[in-house]
Parts: sequence; structure tokens; C-alpha cells
Amino acid sequence: MPDNFIFYVAVMAGVTYLIRMLPLALVKKKLKSRFIRSFLFYIPYAVLGAMTFPAILYSTGRLYSAIAGLLAAGILAYREKSLLTVAGCSCAVVLVSEWVLRFAVK
Repeated sequence: MPDNFIFYVAVMAGVTYLIRMLPLALVKKKLKSRFIRSFLFYIPYAVLGAMTFPAILYSTGRLYSAIAGLLAAGILAYREKSLLTVAGCSCAVVLVSEWVLRFAVK
């Protein structure tokens, strides 16, 4: 174990704590601006989408199977199916499209 390991963990813990604690310490009143409240409400969804979307496109062997799975998930989610159904069906679509593309190329 490196000599600086404890120092690195302490710095990481301090930075993480400050990021979470500073907004609570600095903003004592309720936010009255509708724009700021709506902006803060949608940040988690935007960050999740920005982190997930590239991972979806590059998670399979081919871009076409990833797009097929993304479309299947989007259609099922739009039809308000359960999370388990959306995930299972999109994985099945990716599996089948990978098989089709594998045998179509050979």
C-alpha cells in the first residue's frame, strides 16, 4: 500500500463532504425562484441521461444492436411497461440482433 494512501482517502472524503455540505450551509432560506427550483429538480435526470446514453451505445459489439436495444427500451418505456420488462426485452432484442448480425456477416 502506498505511503500517501491515507492522504488520498482523506482528500477524497473532504472534497465529497464539502460538495454536499456547502449548499446546505450557504442556502438557509427556501428558494423562491421557479427557474432555479425547476433547474435543480431536473439536474439528476440530465446527469443520468448524459452518463447512461453513451454507455448504451458502446456496450455491445456492434452499434446496430445497441440502437435496436435502445429503440426497444424507448418504445416499451413510452408504453409505460415495468422496469423489469423494459430491461429484459431490450436485452433480448440486443441478443437476437447480435446473433442475426453475426450470422449475416459470415
